[in-house]
Amino acid sequence: MENHPQFRLSKSESLFVRGPLTRLKNLSFVFKVFYHFIRAFQKMHFIGPCVTIFGSARFGPETNHYKSAERIGAGISNLGFTIMTGGGPGIMEAANKGAYEAGGYSVGINIVLPQEQSPNPYLHKWIYIPFFFVRKVLLVKYSYAFVVMPGGMGTLDELFEALTLVQNKIIADFPIVIFDSEYHKELTGHIQKMVDSGSISPDDMKLLFITDSEAKAIEHIRNHTIKKFGLTKYKFKPRWWLGEKK
Repeated sequence: MENHPQFRLSKSESLFVRGPLTRLKNLSFVFKVFYHFIRAFQKMHFIGPCVTIFGSARFGPETNHYKSAERIGAGISNLGFTIMTGGGPGIMEAANKGAYEAGGYSVGINIVLPQEQSPNPYLHKWIYIPFFFVRKVLLVKYSYAFVVMPGGMGTLDELFEALTLVQNKIIADFPIVIFDSEYHKELTGHIQKMVDSGSISPDDMKLLFITDSEAKAIEHIRNHTIKKFGLTKYKFKPRWWLGEKK
């Protein structure tokens, strides 16, 4: 496992988006990004087909949101998927816990932040990433479906990242499940408003599966992934000469 203090959040990402930098600083930043991508690709190469579950870090074990995420994590894990999350507490912990205790595989892509950054205890494998955009690529790269649980701004960012990639056919039409219609009613209402105003296509609304049923969420993912993407054939062998391990 990676040691947390080694990956303290630096100012490099913040500086990079403020405007022009010297050529040397730009080059240095590019090499740092390259390093974290290669490091992550090597570590996550053998985790198998994943389903990523997004949600707030702030819902504790006493909440219904946490309990639902735990059951959904377990159910999807029982389909044979690795459960991937942002690796933190709250909904992320619940989903990882469900998979972990169900005997499935559980991983986390942890962002280094001043708060809410510690990896939860239900991870078989995790990695620390200091850049948000690198982390988002990794959360999408290995996943064949996405579950959006109740969350905050980060969860919405992750939802629309995945949705935009599917909409524009950058990635395949992986299922995107929005769980808890009451919590998300203003959000889904606004998406419908975009359809009604013509700013998105009516077909774009079909990219989302909105449900309050844990069983239906799990069933939807089963029906729209395993046979469709041939996941039973998903196998890679580690190459010892590349320093790879399962």
